[in-house]
Amino acid sequence: MTKLRRAVKVVEGQATSDGAGVHLKRVIGNQQLDQLDPFLLLDEFRSDDPNDYLAGFPEHPHRGFETVTCMLAGSMEHRDHTGNSGRLVAGSVQWMTAGRGIVHSEMPRQEDGLMWGFQLWVNLPASEKMCEPRYQEFSPEQIPEFTGGDGVRVRVIAGESGGVRGAVTGIFTQPLYLEVTLPAGGRFEQAVPSGHNAFVYAFEGNGEVLEEAGRPGAALGKGQLAVTGEGDAIAVVAGGAGLRLLLLAARPLGEPVERLGPFVMNTRAQLMQAVRDFQDGTLTSPGPVR
Repeated sequence: MTKLRRAVKVVEGQATSDGAGVHLKRVIGNQQLDQLDPFLLLDEFRSDDPNDYLAGFPEHPHRGFETVTCMLAGSMEHRDHTGNSGRLVAGSVQWMTAGRGIVHSEMPRQEDGLMWGFQLWVNLPASEKMCEPRYQEFSPEQIPEFTGGDGVRVRVIAGESGGVRGAVTGIFTQPLYLEVTLPAGGRFEQAVPSGHNAFVYAFEGNGEVLEEAGRPGAALGKGQLAVTGEGDAIAVVAGGAGLRLLLLAARPLGEPVERLGPFVMNTRAQLMQAVRDFQDGTLTSPGPVR
């Protein structure tokens, strides 16, 4: 018998800014939820005021984790020191494995209109923190999707849902990343591997994270994230306004985390070495973790 995962904690995104002054909502990586192993950060950026996003994210480094950018509206351009470049539009996805070091920028390619999307940080295990950088980018047409019962629409970014495999592959933490749209009253249930940490983030509408049959679930509104407990599956139902959400899960690493700005390592010494490597220009050079 399937055991549904109930919501054990519901948190609100907190307003902040990052990059060169981009206004955003930080949902993971704030005082309410510092991290959910292996998820280190989740930001939602959404504004139709150019002053909130035009400054973008100029050239900056990363080491020791992965960044994931998913666009709902607007246009953003990625460039990095390895020569990768790409223009993200509504529906595009970028999964960048920083590994031993990458220097990149993400800058708006619009002067007005709505800019809306998410950035997720996923930790790397100690054995892979100094791996070669890797870049995956997918256009809207390359993201598989399906329509289920009740008119529920699911875009499968990573993992598997409804017999459909996601576009992103080869990720160490075996993530599940779904973008789900439910009409009013629509219900969606997703199997989640035992032992994986999982959450649901509502970015439009309202609904509930269901518990066992016959029991009321936890209410979930726009801008709220529900951390789920143990179980085999997550089930959600939309309220009268419908519901759009992200459903994510991944294998936790259970390793020490030391982080400073754009660097995430396992020890303080490794973290300080990353800072020195960036300062002396060797961050992107091959070499073992020291």
